[in-house]
Amino acid sequence: VQLQASGGGLVQAGGSLRLSCAASGLSFSRYVMAWFRQAPGKEREFVSVINWSGFSTYYTDSVKGRFTISRDNAKNTVYLQMNSLKPEDTAAYYCAARQGDYSTEAQSYNYWGQGTLVTVSS
Repeated sequence: VQLQASGGGLVQAGGSLRLSCAASGLSFSRYVMAWFRQAPGKEREFVSVINWSGFSTYYTDSVKGRFTISRDNAKNTVYLQMNSLKPEDTAAYYCAARQGDYSTEAQSYNYWGQGTLVTVSS
């Protein structure tokens, strides 16, 4: 199983980025997909999750209304559209996959991508 995250970069506050995570080696449409992030010196935290169909999503409070998670099961890819970025969004962003119900707990996810770095300047 491989999860390949991409789309990170340097952006000014108020700007936008779209992260992508391409999955291979698993039946993608059967997996819940999530994004987590880890800022320097901090623990990894939950950002957003989407169920297998894409009809159910959940966000941590700090990104609600600014970030949108989506998936394309035909392309085995999950996305995170990030708008109105803030310096506090600066972190390495990781995609993760699990079967079953969706979860905000990192330890419940079986597969992880390598992370893509997002830096938001003020």
